[in-house]
Amino acid sequence: MTIQQLKYIVALDEERHFARAAEVCMVTQPGLTIQLKNLEEEIGIKIFDRNKVPLTPTVLGIEIINRAKKILREADDIRDFVINEKNLLEGELKLGVISTLSPYLIPLFIKAMREAAPKVHFIIKEANTGQLMKDLETGALDVSIMATPTGNPNLIEHPIFQEPFVAYLNAQHPMANDSFYEIQPGDKTELLLLQNEFCYNAQLLDICGIKDPGKIKEQFTYDISSIETLKNLVRAQLGFAIIPELSILNERESHLFKPFKDPKPIREISLVVSDTFSKKLLLEKMNEAIWNCLPETLKQNFAYRKIRWNDSPYFVKSVSKL
Repeated sequence: MTIQQLKYIVALDEERHFARAAEVCMVTQPGLTIQLKNLEEEIGIKIFDRNKVPLTPTVLGIEIINRAKKILREADDIRDFVINEKNLLEGELKLGVISTLSPYLIPLFIKAMREAAPKVHFIIKEANTGQLMKDLETGALDVSIMATPTGNPNLIEHPIFQEPFVAYLNAQHPMANDSFYEIQPGDKTELLLLQNEFCYNAQLLDICGIKDPGKIKEQFTYDISSIETLKNLVRAQLGFAIIPELSILNERESHLFKPFKDPKPIREISLVVSDTFSKKLLLEKMNEAIWNCLPETLKQNFAYRKIRWNDSPYFVKSVSKL
């Protein structure tokens, strides 16, 4: 027994004519007749008396048709409920953000979402990529803003923007006075990484062509997870860093960071959800809010298109917007 078969018997009851009922249901008359026959054979009861003109339901058929109408109303209620939930812009949403993005994007994002969805209460958690993916799969988080692709088949990714990386150099670096940065042979042992940010670190190592990071400095080892700490280590001339462009939004010491020459290293930032997440309108609002709160230099100067450069997904050529 299917919802479609129930629709057919209700239409037959209303039209009392096979051809007209088939037209209402947008099926062929033989197709409707076959489905009615299949239903009657399944339940072992004749729903309509075909010997009467016009077509007339049997005594038990009347009861079955009335129950079918109730079921169809409830099915419509379910459909309306789902549509309403998908478009609902209120309630609580658990949002995760990667720690290398959160300090720079979230203050802008919150202000933008106050206007876009004022009735949504965001519970925000900052964590590394691995933890965010785990929380999305278990339901501890509803949505995450993170670097993609994740490579996780259980998650759905909705790209928002591509963020370039820049080199953060101390004043003594050989390229400190240049307009652009290119990886130097001596830099490979000076690269500063973040603890527990495995995906982020892997991307930086790929950018620099480093297979084994080894020890950065013989004098010390460190366990940090803050880009701001990396900056301070660079200022102290303890190495150099490759950091996301949003992390230099309010940077006053502009002489310390350098853009890369083409192909520029980038990371793709996306809204990531589990395959059961249904609030599509809210995702659209979040996507739009994030894009709108990005600095104009990131949005307007260049459009970025993904190119595999030297078998790496982390480099793009910059292309002027049309």
